Parts: sequence; C-alpha cells; structure tokens
Amino acid sequence: MEKVRITFLGGLGDIGRNCAAIETESEILILDCGQLFPDEFMPGANSVLPDLSYLLDRSEKIVGCITTHAHEDHIGALPYLLEHISLPIYGSSFTLGMVRNRLEERQLLNNCDLIEVSDGDKVPIGQFACEFLPVTHSVPSGLISAIQTPQGLIVHSSDFKLDLEPVDGRLTDLDRIAELSKNPGIRLLLCDSTNSDVPGSTISESDIGVSLEKVFKSNEEKRIVTACFASHIHRVQQIAQTAVAAGRKISTLGLSMKKNVTLARQLGILDIMEEHLIDIESIQDYSPDQICVISTGTQAEPRSALAMASAGESRWITIGEQDAVILSSRSIPGNEDRVGRMINNLMKRGATVLHADHLGLHTSGHGNQEELRALHQAANAEWFVPVHGEYRHLVAHKDLAVEIGLPPEKVYLATDGDQIELSDDGLVLVEKVTSGGYPFVQGKILEHEHQVFSERRILGNEGFVVASVEIDNEENVILGDPKVTSKGWVNVHIAQDLEEEIARAIKEGIQKALLQKDATDEYLEQRVRRITGSLVNNLTGRRPMIVPIVRKL
Repeated sequence: MEKVRITFLGGLGDIGRNCAAIETESEILILDCGQLFPDEFMPGANSVLPDLSYLLDRSEKIVGCITTHAHEDHIGALPYLLEHISLPIYGSSFTLGMVRNRLEERQLLNNCDLIEVSDGDKVPIGQFACEFLPVTHSVPSGLISAIQTPQGLIVHSSDFKLDLEPVDGRLTDLDRIAELSKNPGIRLLLCDSTNSDVPGSTISESDIGVSLEKVFKSNEEKRIVTACFASHIHRVQQIAQTAVAAGRKISTLGLSMKKNVTLARQLGILDIMEEHLIDIESIQDYSPDQICVISTGTQAEPRSALAMASAGESRWITIGEQDAVILSSRSIPGNEDRVGRMINNLMKRGATVLHADHLGLHTSGHGNQEELRALHQAANAEWFVPVHGEYRHLVAHKDLAVEIGLPPEKVYLATDGDQIELSDDGLVLVEKVTSGGYPFVQGKILEHEHQVFSERRILGNEGFVVASVEIDNEENVILGDPKVTSKGWVNVHIAQDLEEEIARAIKEGIQKALLQKDATDEYLEQRVRRITGSLVNNLTGRRPMIVPIVRKL
C-alpha cells in the first residue's frame, strides 16, 4: 500500500501553533493552521506561526485544510498561509464564521473556499475520505476528524473533554469512535495532551452556572463585570442566563467579544434575546445592580478591554467600588504575573475581584487523565502519537497510554518538525523537516531571526550606549572628540560625566589603533566596542548594548 507521511509543523512542544500535514505521493491535507501568542521572552512580537515553508514549497499538492475548532491556536495562522496560496477550508459553521471574520479583515476571502461540514458528515477531500464527529470543548462546534488514508484510518481528537452535561447538549461521540475501532480499525490516533498530567476528570461546564448564580447573588447590589475568552460561547451563554435571571441587562466589552456574540447569535448557537442586550455606551443610564458586562481580557493582554479598564484607560467603563469583577478563566502558563498585576490594579480601584480559584468559576476545555483513558479505550488504536501540549504533557500522555496497555513500541513521542511515515511495516521517523526556528509577526512584518529578541531584552534591561568616532581618511587621524550618548543605562546626570570619560578612552585607544597600517573599518569598530564596553562595565557594573559607529570622511 502507498505510504503516508505526517509532518508536525507546530503544536508539539507548545500549546499553540497547531498544524500538521497528512501527505501521500500526490496530495497533502492540512490539519489546522494556528498561531502561538508570544511570551515575555519575545518582546515586540504579536504572534508566532508554524513553519509554513514546508507547505508553501509543496503548495501544488495541497487539497485542503481541516479546521477542527475556532481557537486561535488552530486557525490563527490561516491568513499568513492564504497570502501565498489558495485552498479550500473545511470546518463547522461557527469555526468558519470565525475564519471568515479574520480573512475579511485581511481581504483574503477570495483566496479560499469555505466549505461547511456538520456532525456525522462524510466528505471526500482529494483522495482522503473524512468523517467528522462532534467533540465537547470550550468553544462551540468542535470536530473530531477521522481521515481514511491509503494506510488506514487516522483519527485526530481535536481539543476535547468528556462532559456528560455540556451547555449545548453536544457530547463527544465516543460510541462512533468505538465503532470505527472495530470497522475499519484505527491505524493511528493523534490525541490532545493538554491535561495528560492531571488526575481524574474535569468538572462539567454546566456546573459553572451554579457558581455564577452564587456570585451574582452575593454581589447583587454591584455592577458585575465578567471576563472570559471571546470564543468561549458556552461560558458567555451561562453568564447571560445568570444575568437575565437576576434582572440585569447585558453589554459586551471588547471588539472580539462583540463580533463573536453577534456571530453565535446569528448561527443560533447563543441564546440571548435582543431585549436583554444594550450597547456599552448606554450602561451609564442604568444603576449598577441592573448591569452585567461581558468583557475580553482575562489574560491581561496589552490593550485588551479589561486590562485597559484596570489601568483607568478604558473609553467605555470606569472600574470602582461599585464593581464586582469575575475572571472566568485560568491564567495561561506564562501570563500569571501579568494577570496578577491586573487583579491588583482592579482591587486598587476598589473593585471586588473573583477568579477561577473562587467557587469554581472555571473548568478546563481539555480532558484529564480519566477522560483520556476513555478515549484510548474506545479508539483501541494500533499506533499513537500524543499531540497538542508542552513536552511534559506529551511525555505524560505517552506514559498514560503505555499504562492503559498500549505497547511502548507503538507510541511515538514526536516534536515540532518531525515527519513520521506510516507504511505496511508500521510507523517510523523519516526526518526532521524544520530546524525549530519559527517565524513570528511584529506589526506588518514577518520575521524569522530570533536574535532580535535577545537584543530587545538587553535594550529593555540595560539600555544602550552609542559611541561615534569620525576619522580623516586622508590624514588617518581622529576628527575632534568622539561622541558618546546613552539611553536607559544610567540617569542623565550620572551619564554626562561617564560619557566624557568614555570618549577620552576611545580617543586614546583609536589614536593608537590608527598607527597600524592595516587597521580596517571592522577592526576600528571592534576596538570602539571593546573600549566602550569594558569601561562601561568597570564604571557601573552594567552591560548595556554597545553601538559603535566609525565614519571616515
């Protein structure tokens, strides 16, 4: 039988940038195309992308892209792919609605066909026969993908949990997975690893409604400002139901929240009657106990609605003692400090702040160990590759699969850039197709060189010193005195004396260097850098960025 290769372009080592390519001799089917939000070690970056070069180099083979659900770590990189190629995109109505919004903003809708699929649909995509199954997650209408290939059935779990009482009544279809395991059998399982190191099971999303009721009741005289992910429509539904039951009007804060609520209502996924909604501009017309605001910004992202409100910079809302702020989410790893600062700022303004650790105000959209066990037992796959997680999650999931009963040699621990091959002989690593250096977006620019981040960290922590020397090219002597300027190194009053001392040292050192007949421009710049850097460190114990400039006139 024809061999099938699976190339993992992102999502195996970080929670983000999910993207894989399922490939035969003649065709490629893309599975998700997401972005990663940068951490504090990537100052200035807006997002991090999968290494799309592998796909761009083989664009003539691509028959489509399956979008499993509407989270940014699964769809956020699509605009950057569609800037270069055109392709059909498959997904649920809500997922494609979110994709459409992003592509409209970038004027890229003409570069794709958006093809809607529903629960249970069987759709041919090139030579791949794909069946789509419902899955419960923290965003509506997620899909498990069962992909028939020349090497048998590949099942991708998507992000999933087993919730017996989901808000929308849409259960993860384990029964169909069990049927597929018997006929035709599941050759390879790719499964979400996010909570693979967490024992037990997640609590139901429906249980959050009970906690919200308690919080609304205990703060009935205050204005309630809730914050959750804009894509978490099930959570928005529960907040809205609680607000309506308490006799409050609902207003959205943040552009993405407004857009997503509008889309979900249009699709019938979100049930909020028009009479219960008011524009954010109108909230001052009501008393605090009549209002519930649903906002973005749970992760304190710069310029997000709640972050700006906490800093007193919001155009729409002023936080104060009249407010109870509910953060209905957990901090994404790496965001803890930023979220903590936002909570402190909200409390300094007099607000009561409640978050995920209070009264069960959040539950994960990813299954814990017992839910993973159930999926593995239903799938009974021949081979297994853990996906979607940091490396520790992938390792924990591998160990769990072996504990369940899968032979260790049937579990492959892949990382970003790995290409594996499924053949009649089994599954093997073919090669590593990417170096691990991922492109990132800053503003309107796509960058590949990560060296810029180390330079920015130095600039941010230590400042910089510029040392400029002008040389008479004919006489080979220094013209005037070197000029030394600095920013962010030491305060301006101290800097003035230090800069003069550095300038004298540079003049003396370069005069000596110019006595050498073979002193190149590169050598002279190096001398300026070393003299300046050494003296700066000796005088202050600091290591700012040194910028040497040598001009020959």
